[in-house]
Amino acid sequence: MRFGLGLRRDRVWPDVLAGVTLAALAVPEVLGYARIAGMPVESGLYTLLLPLVVFAVLGASRYLVVGADSATAAMLAAGLAGVAAPGSPDYVHLAGVTALVVGVLLVLARLVRLGVLAEFLSRTVLVGFLTGVGVSVAVGQLPEALGLPAAPGSTIGKLVAVARGIGDVSPGSAAMAAAVVLVVLGAKWTRSPVPGALVAVVAAIAVTRVFDWTGLAVVGPVPAGLPRPTLPVPDLADLRAVLPMALSMVVVILAQSAATARAYAARHDERPDTDRDVVGLAGANLAAAVSGAFVVNGSPTKTQMVAGAGGRSQVAQLAAAGVSLVAVLLLAPALAWLPLPALAAVVLLIGLDLVDLPAIRRIRAVRGTEFAVALLTAAAVVVLGVRTGIVVAVAASIVDHLRHSYSPRNSVLVKADTGHWHSLPVVPGARTVPGLVVYRFGSGLYFANASRLAEDVAKLVGDDPPRWFCLDAAAIGDVDFTAGTVVAAARARLDRAGVRFVVSGALDPVRDQLIGYGVPAEAFHETSGEVLEEFLRGPMN
Repeated sequence: MRFGLGLRRDRVWPDVLAGVTLAALAVPEVLGYARIAGMPVESGLYTLLLPLVVFAVLGASRYLVVGADSATAAMLAAGLAGVAAPGSPDYVHLAGVTALVVGVLLVLARLVRLGVLAEFLSRTVLVGFLTGVGVSVAVGQLPEALGLPAAPGSTIGKLVAVARGIGDVSPGSAAMAAAVVLVVLGAKWTRSPVPGALVAVVAAIAVTRVFDWTGLAVVGPVPAGLPRPTLPVPDLADLRAVLPMALSMVVVILAQSAATARAYAARHDERPDTDRDVVGLAGANLAAAVSGAFVVNGSPTKTQMVAGAGGRSQVAQLAAAGVSLVAVLLLAPALAWLPLPALAAVVLLIGLDLVDLPAIRRIRAVRGTEFAVALLTAAAVVVLGVRTGIVVAVAASIVDHLRHSYSPRNSVLVKADTGHWHSLPVVPGARTVPGLVVYRFGSGLYFANASRLAEDVAKLVGDDPPRWFCLDAAAIGDVDFTAGTVVAAARARLDRAGVRFVVSGALDPVRDQLIGYGVPAEAFHETSGEVLEEFLRGPMN
């Protein structure tokens, strides 16, 4: 029997346990995300409260977990750099305004059905973007992990500053960071049921508190209790400061959340509902804005945490929110003793986890050009920053798409003795049968690739034109005005050469478009096989 939130009665306890596991894994992680975002550490805990609950109620996906995310946290820090001091009241206010604006933009995206923006970052570009973010985050934590002064500027500048200051490394800070890294990696290698990051954070707090380890910077006082609900009311200057960043975040949120929700829906043979998930994401960000948190996103890592622990419904997220509430109310004061080098080490590892080496290897193995696009995107994020990097990422996705459609895989179709069609290259003299060319154009026809049609027609007609030329339009989804004029010119050329022009396999909208561009209705046939049969029945065959 099923009731609310996609839950089955026999799944209640497993989902609750998965939620407890999520909270245990996510608490140290969100502290790191708060540091990445330049926010007070308690704001990371707040992302596990109201935003998690709101998405669980409003979203469609049974698996997607929404919370603080390294990519949007890094974008927040980059976008507010130079506008306000990290952690200051003005900075926290602007972070709330950003979450508010992101929530409103997601509402608008749902109203005008702009969930399609999720497609503007291809999987290849998203891998490259997250790789660049991961490298930037990891490098940004090196000064704090090594006890060096903060290094402002670009990722490359920070790396240079660390290299120059290597002689001033604090042995205590470096030892603490190294110990945390070893604990976290050791837990992964041994497949410990207890999260390594949680063990490392608790141990670091205990060691610092019990042994009074001097010389280590610590987080400092963390207020206990629930955040006070506050609506961050923006003025015009606030909106000018955050709007470009918020727009970039919306693209990343839509792309990453939709990709994650679709992947897990497919894994369980379920149908995703991106539009309703956008409503949930909007609500979660509006909740973050009024509860002292910052922008939240669909998190692939947290989603995998729940799935790996056996969670199959949003009840797991509600359970995680309940455990996180206990942590906020009772455990927050203990975080005051958390050493900053330990926290920096946790964040550094989070950053490195974003570098998806298996995916990068797969892309390189099967698509060399897309591998180059992924590297370009990663390099843009590292060199130019996250804010510019997202623009490059979207541009790279669009250019990659245009590259494919600009050079469609056109072919001449030939029917084998078995009755199946197969494709031949478009070369002079290629024929389906003597006197007939069935030419398939491999994508939509538009201004950028229409010249390929004209070139192929010229190549196939040559000095020995066929009697019939059939445009197989099965792969054509649209014909714009420029392409329509090219089709008309090709028809005129074929007419002058005494070649009959016909079209096969056109969808009804494409058929109507081509008729509008001057192709007579009697030229259309249902299939290329029908064209071949009619040609072979002709008086000259």
